[in-house]
Amino acid sequence: MTQQTLPGSSALHPASQQNTIVLFGEVLADIFPDRTVLGGAPFNVARHLKAFGQNPVMITRLGNDALRDKVLNVMSENGMETLGIQLDKKHPTGRVQVHIENGSHRFEILPMQAYDFIHPAVVRMASLSVNPALVYFGTLAQRHEVSKRALKTLLRSTDAARFLDINLRAPWYDEKTLRLSLQNADIVKLNIEEVDILAEMLVLSGSNSQDQVRELLDQFDLAQVLVTCGDAGAWQINRDGKIAETSKKKRAITLVDTVGAGDGFASVFILGTLLGWPMPTTLDRANAFAAAICEIRGAIPDHADFYQPFTEEWSK
Repeated sequence: MTQQTLPGSSALHPASQQNTIVLFGEVLADIFPDRTVLGGAPFNVARHLKAFGQNPVMITRLGNDALRDKVLNVMSENGMETLGIQLDKKHPTGRVQVHIENGSHRFEILPMQAYDFIHPAVVRMASLSVNPALVYFGTLAQRHEVSKRALKTLLRSTDAARFLDINLRAPWYDEKTLRLSLQNADIVKLNIEEVDILAEMLVLSGSNSQDQVRELLDQFDLAQVLVTCGDAGAWQINRDGKIAETSKKKRAITLVDTVGAGDGFASVFILGTLLGWPMPTTLDRANAFAAAICEIRGAIPDHADFYQPFTEEWSK
């Protein structure tokens, strides 16, 4: 695990490759009852970061199908780098059925998708061509041994800080994968429900969530752990035991769905980390952006204008 200090900047649009973020994992078509939209946590985070003026580089694998063309078109339209995209002639571009139930969502994730077969040697070639400030990865893209090896290759090829977005999706995780992921992470993001899952799986003995997170920090020598709590905000603990929380002030929202809220939070948290924002400011801005995502259908807004109020406010 690396302990690299992340670079800072005073602007949302730094003219430097120091703000390159490599994002490893799945690109998915989220199939809603009324439409199909592109998703997958790494892809969602990458699209937000690009809208915020950063330089995300996706490392994933797509099938030889119409969805591949859609993904590449979206990336081209948004000026996103494609050097980390692999093409697979055997397996399809990832698909997920999204079921909306009482304002929340349930995922039906299909097996044996193209992102399960990310090629390690190709990943190494792509990683050597960039110099990232941070590497983002999760657990879903590690469900198959091929992509798991590719992630190991990526992490060995750079000393950049590592951001682990736990993002548990049953039944596609196990204790071994979680332990290895945590051992290779610097910053870990998870939601309050996932704290309970990890506490049981890893036998964290703390009497409450914050004590369990402190034990997680110590056990895996993490720099910080970020916990999101839905409409109750979020909190963060660093290796010194210092706690930061979102402010108690809330704004009323019109909930459409919660798809992608965590990805929106992660993207702004990463942005704040790269730009050197104070932690309470980072948490509040990430929370506000996640709330705004809950007011639209799906994880990504239809228009770039969605981002303008945030970038204007954060640039002041």
